[in-house]
Amino acid sequence: MHIKVCGLKYPDNIKAVELLSPNYMGFICYQKSSRFIDEVDERALTDIPPHIKKTGVFVNEEAHTINTLIDKYHFDAIQLHGNESAELCKLFKGKFEVIKAFGVDDNFDFSILDAYESSVDYFLFDTKTVAHGGSGQTFNWGVLEKYKLSTPFFLSGGLSAENIKEVMQIKHPAFYGVDLNSRFELSPGLKDIDKLKQAFDTIKNYSNEVRS
Repeated sequence: MHIKVCGLKYPDNIKAVELLSPNYMGFICYQKSSRFIDEVDERALTDIPPHIKKTGVFVNEEAHTINTLIDKYHFDAIQLHGNESAELCKLFKGKFEVIKAFGVDDNFDFSILDAYESSVDYFLFDTKTVAHGGSGQTFNWGVLEKYKLSTPFFLSGGLSAENIKEVMQIKHPAFYGVDLNSRFELSPGLKDIDKLKQAFDTIKNYSNEVRS
């Protein structure tokens, strides 16, 4: 089970999360987000060790702007969290890991993902809201049974130290990773390291049990 911690923006906090050694660290490049990285010194990101994949999160951004910020922050992966087309995703596939996010509710039509299957490396399923993520709300995880593609997916939306054990009971074969964000915060963009440690321990213990 891979772990992505998303929505970081404070250098000291970035360093503290880095020491937990998640698989991915996400940085939001969307001005309307309260977790927008804004003028964060790029050295706070470029010093992150290579085994952690630095992920830029974009919402309906132009390709040239995405490329500019990839160059600035040396992102290893991008997460597209808006209404981006499969064609835009394909521009980056093969050069960087591409994660395409979708807001999910009980009526979500999983067939729309067919067009993206060859254009992305991963899907991310978040709770459908009027905003683009960070709502702290869960969706009905039972709807994941309708997902029939083989492309791995991250689960997002309201994951917390309190419900992470329940999350680990999801048995879908394409379930690749968890995306931890707003319910692991002291304030927007400032992660609660103690809560993250608790979740990391739960996930790692579960992974060890599965391997044994």
